[in-house]
Amino acid sequence: MGKADRQRTARDRLAVERVREEQRQKRNKAIGISVAAVTILAVVVGIGVWVAKIKNSGAATVYTGPVAPVTRETTGSITMAKPGVATPKLEIFEDFQCPICQQFEQTSGGTIKRLAAQGRVRVNYWPFQLFPQEPLAGNSQRAANAALCVPAGKWIPFHDTLYKNQPPEGTTGFSSKQLVRWGHDVGVTGQAFAACVNGLQKKAQLLSMTTYAEQQRGISGTPTVFLNGKDLALNTVLDPTSLEKAVLAAK
Repeated sequence: MGKADRQRTARDRLAVERVREEQRQKRNKAIGISVAAVTILAVVVGIGVWVAKIKNSGAATVYTGPVAPVTRETTGSITMAKPGVATPKLEIFEDFQCPICQQFEQTSGGTIKRLAAQGRVRVNYWPFQLFPQEPLAGNSQRAANAALCVPAGKWIPFHDTLYKNQPPEGTTGFSSKQLVRWGHDVGVTGQAFAACVNGLQKKAQLLSMTTYAEQQRGISGTPTVFLNGKDLALNTVLDPTSLEKAVLAAK
């Protein structure tokens, strides 16, 4: 191969390399644009999900189904029953920070309200502070205290709101600000409620209810549900059909 041929061959190879380099640059640019687009899309979607969560969380719950009259006992417990209904008696010991209590409310809460509204059962709610360790203890105390601050007529929507917005275990939740806002959302007006929540004014009563639950009734876990004094199995409590059958069979 002569010198001229070698130079031409070198020029040809160089031209090919230039073409290949241009193609690589175009390909890399396209990939970069695609990655950026995917990243932007992911951020947009993430923001959308985050906004949706904010819009759909922290809201009060208003129960619209049938409900029996609600009264507060001197003990702090709440009774839900039609006038004259004394038995069967369903006692519910609960902690608003308890995940199983939340599950119980979600599965069987509506059935219990309906049966009480039909005059088929007398329901007695006993909120207390089960958890001794933080942050669960503080969450439990603030929520139960606020529930004791709420007038009896607003107990049901506030009770349901606490379970709807239950913070995950291991995180701090049920802030005083949230609790006051939820009270306002369900119709509790005036400064007395906010002062009761912010000052933990029902702390002594909550302690008394906790002592009663643990020492006099022997409760070590929640939810604990008694039907005419008999401790119901958890699988019965969490199954609304089984729970209703048990209530209707009781006298």
